[in-house]
Amino acid sequence: MTTPSKSFFFVYAPDMTDPGALERRLAVRSKHFEDAGPRFDKGLIRIAGAQLDENTPELEGGQKNMVGSIFICEATSIEEIREIITTDIYYTSGVWDKEKLVIRPFLSARPF
Repeated sequence: MTTPSKSFFFVYAPDMTDPGALERRLAVRSKHFEDAGPRFDKGLIRIAGAQLDENTPELEGGQKNMVGSIFICEATSIEEIREIITTDIYYTSGVWDKEKLVIRPFLSARPF
């Protein structure tokens, strides 16, 4: 039996823009990182990070205002990526804007 081939996917997950959005993100951030760890270890998430708002001043401690997340994932199907995203604490706790979330197949110009 052959193993299904994997493809790369780009995920753009902007945060909600209401006044409490950043506070919700920060409240569940440690759980988000905890859950993402095994996905990185399995090679499912290849690279990921917060999208920063360059138009706002730095927050306490020099941190920039986070306004979303960006991922490059590797999976056998877009459905596998949707499952990861829709079960993420940022999705279920109302951090990410579900209406603006984008998942697209991605063709890398160079191997990871």
